[in-house]
Amino acid sequence: MIQFLSLQVLKFFDSFHKKKLFSFLKKKKFDDFDTVFDVGAHKGETIELYIKHFEIKKLYSFEPSYLSFNYLKRKINEPKIKRCKTQIFIENIALGKEKKHIKIKHMNESSSSTIKEINIDSKYFKKKQKLLFNLGDKNFFNELDTYQLTLDNYMSQKNIAKLDLLKIDTEGYEFEVLSGAKKNIKNINLILFEHHYHDMIKKNYKFGDVHDFLNKNNFELIFKAKMPFRKTFEYIYKNKAY
Repeated sequence: MIQFLSLQVLKFFDSFHKKKLFSFLKKKKFDDFDTVFDVGAHKGETIELYIKHFEIKKLYSFEPSYLSFNYLKRKINEPKIKRCKTQIFIENIALGKEKKHIKIKHMNESSSSTIKEINIDSKYFKKKQKLLFNLGDKNFFNELDTYQLTLDNYMSQKNIAKLDLLKIDTEGYEFEVLSGAKKNIKNINLILFEHHYHDMIKKNYKFGDVHDFLNKNNFELIFKAKMPFRKTFEYIYKNKAY
């Protein structure tokens, strides 16, 4: 019951956060996209929101956990999704800095699933465990096999020359996703990503590493907002060349 109520509260306040983000993008005239990558699609929440608020020709969604991917498959077959003009492609793979087989920790609160190691001694983890994880389940995650490509690999395979928007929500794996875009980073216009400032996830990188990487590749920060009830911020960087 605590888990259910906590998730409902987060969902309610997240809706206001998303309105703020979408309002910013529309004000800046970023609302008509040819190609969007949704990295960390979970159960299709981004698909539903993005086709509602933006004009998108092609939307590629990536979800490495096959358990969440099963929900994603059902989501794109919902009537309101099928009626939209957007071409939607879903992939049961991860994107990272190299091509290989990997494992993902699928949490019993699945939106917290991560490829990274978890610090169970973290105060943030213990707080989250009480509010969001199933306390009756000592094994709060299942480790699942999945496959990883780089963003460069995938764009080459699909003959995708340019991304209008790259959204990354991968629970501490964001820098690895960006690191797999060595060739194509210059071909991305907008990058939207989360960064976690708590120590529950062993990221092995800092926000400064992401900022320096994007700055060196001609990106500038145009949006920053704290997410409700989390030690997490969302950022949008824009390619100065576009």
